[in-house]
Amino acid sequence: MTEKRYFSYNEIHRTVACLAREIQASGFDPDVTVAIGTGGFIPARILKTFLKKPILTVGVKLYNDANQMGDHPEKVQWIDEVERKLRGKKVLLIDEVDDSRTTLAYCLRELLSHHPAEIGVAVLHCKDKPKAEQFPAEVKRYWVGQHLEDIWVVYPWDAEDIDQHQASTAAASATGLP
Repeated sequence: MTEKRYFSYNEIHRTVACLAREIQASGFDPDVTVAIGTGGFIPARILKTFLKKPILTVGVKLYNDANQMGDHPEKVQWIDEVERKLRGKKVLLIDEVDDSRTTLAYCLRELLSHHPAEIGVAVLHCKDKPKAEQFPAEVKRYWVGQHLEDIWVVYPWDAEDIDQHQASTAAASATGLP
């Protein structure tokens, strides 16, 4: 069985608040944020509370419905309006986890083709393991809420039974698991 780490909404909110403080302290003031769907939607919305920036969204998937990794990311939703609003802007790309880095690198290449002034990346969690891809050289800013070992991350927005998810989160906390 794969080791799992459950996160509560409260933990996610606290992590995003810390990320917001780090981004603000760095002097990076994005004009717009871009959330990678579906995992980046909720972190991006929480980050909006702190940064007060509009959110644009793109949909990309790397895993299928059975949680098996595909060969490459696929666009699910890529709005033309997003592309027009990036030229000359400072952009903050947001996702929930930097696992293989494949999806992030793909999105960055696509976004960079629309000539933003600057682009940064913020993720809730980064798995400390070798990455399949690297960020494009133009990406100079990268913020991570928390580094994790290579475990399966279970977010509350993926739960079919939120009470069971909360129980699993509480059980892990009680036993001192990461």
